[in-house]
Amino acid sequence: MKFLTKTKNIFLLDSFGALLTTILLYFILRNFNTFFGLSKDVFKYLSLLALIFFIYSISSYFFVKQNWKSFLKIICTANILYCVLTLGVIIYYRQSISIFGIIYFLAEILVIIALVLLEVKMIRI
Repeated sequence: MKFLTKTKNIFLLDSFGALLTTILLYFILRNFNTFFGLSKDVFKYLSLLALIFFIYSISSYFFVKQNWKSFLKIICTANILYCVLTLGVIIYYRQSISIFGIIYFLAEILVIIALVLLEVKMIRI
């Protein structure tokens, strides 16, 4: 956790996660959409959101000099809303989504929740 002793590094961690999500959703899962039981559009739109989160977080890391907590609160809220949206995708597509799709998205939600808890901890410092 020494990495996080510099508070701005939380933005770097968040941006890495968002970039990884973008790559997984758009370049891998989208190409195996029938295996996961969702349309390519679902993966495309979710990956677009993740890309926006990446741009926001990496920009915050490089350009935010002061008042970083306000910027962290925004991405923290966005991450929570992304989890709600992802859970909504699972519920909405419950008839077609495969067990592999459910497992992937639930795992993604768990990782994001862990990140959000870390972000909240950083905000309270």
